[in-house]
Amino acid sequence: MEIQTIDASLLAKMFLSGAKNLEAKKEWINELNVFPVPDGDTGTNMTMTIMSAANAVKELDNADMKTVVKAISSGSLRGARGNSGVILSQLFRGFAKVVSGYDEVTVDILSEAFEKAVQTAYKAVMQPKEGTILTVARGAADKAVSMKGRTKDIVAFCEAVIAEAEATLAKTPDMLPVLKQAGVVDSGGQGLVCVLQGAYDALIGKDVDYASEAEAAPAPTKTKYIVEFVVEADAPLASYQLKEIQAKIEKIAVGEISDIKIAEEGAETVAVEAPKKEEPAEPAKEMGFVSIATGEGLTSIFTELGCDYMIPGGQTMNPSTDDILSAVEKVNAKTVFVLPNNKNIILAANQAADICEDKQIVVIPTKTIPQGITALITFDPDASVEDNQAAMTEEIANVKTGQVTYAVRDTMIDDKEIKNGDWMGMGDSGLLSVNADISVAFKEMIDLMVSEDSSVVSIYWGEGSDQSKAEELGAAIEAKYPDLEIEISEGGQAVYAYIVSVE
Repeated sequence: MEIQTIDASLLAKMFLSGAKNLEAKKEWINELNVFPVPDGDTGTNMTMTIMSAANAVKELDNADMKTVVKAISSGSLRGARGNSGVILSQLFRGFAKVVSGYDEVTVDILSEAFEKAVQTAYKAVMQPKEGTILTVARGAADKAVSMKGRTKDIVAFCEAVIAEAEATLAKTPDMLPVLKQAGVVDSGGQGLVCVLQGAYDALIGKDVDYASEAEAAPAPTKTKYIVEFVVEADAPLASYQLKEIQAKIEKIAVGEISDIKIAEEGAETVAVEAPKKEEPAEPAKEMGFVSIATGEGLTSIFTELGCDYMIPGGQTMNPSTDDILSAVEKVNAKTVFVLPNNKNIILAANQAADICEDKQIVVIPTKTIPQGITALITFDPDASVEDNQAAMTEEIANVKTGQVTYAVRDTMIDDKEIKNGDWMGMGDSGLLSVNADISVAFKEMIDLMVSEDSSVVSIYWGEGSDQSKAEELGAAIEAKYPDLEIEISEGGQAVYAYIVSVE
């Protein structure tokens, strides 16, 4: 079987097939994540990224090549989640830049497109790490370039490229010791191979159900939720207080608010006017904030410190580039600082900054919740955007963060044996402690974080803990380190029983 050209229709089928293959193997790819935390998000993030583009492609009807690759590129860019998802979207972006100029693609055009895809993806990452999806993509691209001029058969070309991608993937444990110790290949690289394999299946006419709907990323729809709660006040509330309640609800809401009704119990319901979509009457302030966090306690902390809009998310759910853009749009400010508070969200935030056209987005690369809180505390409304950016970026580097969570499978990391159900204390540089007893894991982690320069330890308790347990651990730290100031707050965060900062 020999195929010398691919038209827009076939390319769309190949892309959808690649997306479906990735979706089908999503959970398997999640299991390849090195850290056995209860989220395993690489497969999920890559799937939601590609399905955002797949939904855009499915809506097309007899589209030309330029339209198809534009849907692939823009759909994946806006739907990108997590580092692996952003890198995947950048690969599609680079590929589209080359292919969009042709009605049909050949081996030579594909070679150029693969090369451009890798160049674009590497540029999007500040510090590319080998042994990852980038390495697998580059291996495939190098093979693609070497095939240029040697054959006109796209089938033979794809077979050679996929074989090289698989061979490069198999070498990733030799490039990253943490992969070898865990006995796995890179999860992002495996996801990319799945996309290539699925695309090849469609190329050779393998029977694939393209019409099947993707559960992971349905087409954008508006889902309505009715939320009811009772506010008990010591005295009747004035109209301005009702408006304050409304404002607070709008500030923490995930979506658009409509039909707000506030009334004294037993009295006639009084409708409060819903927020308007048109431009706000007040002039835009110079600077505002968007932050990502999960948990009622953490949301309150960020809001009280001046954050304008909170995006629910974090380790268990990385918001997409489009989620961040939508949040930024809701902030009435000329410049919006974005605090990702998770290393797997920074690339998506940077991508949002690149895409946004109507206002300036400045990403402060906060990798943890304590870094995000520190950034807000450091902010000076009277300083310039540039001075604030410099000050916040400098200050977050002085924050030590520890996070305690439980293992969801047996593995080995940094020569530490981990059993399913063990508690792990993770610091900025990696795994600090492992123990079946959460208190022991917590204390061992703190011992490795505290230094002679430390003065304050802040503890935020979430799932797997409560205030009394947190206070008990805080008392133990105070007894061992009497010169330290201990602060304890409810975080309400998912996945992590404790988030700790040491300053």
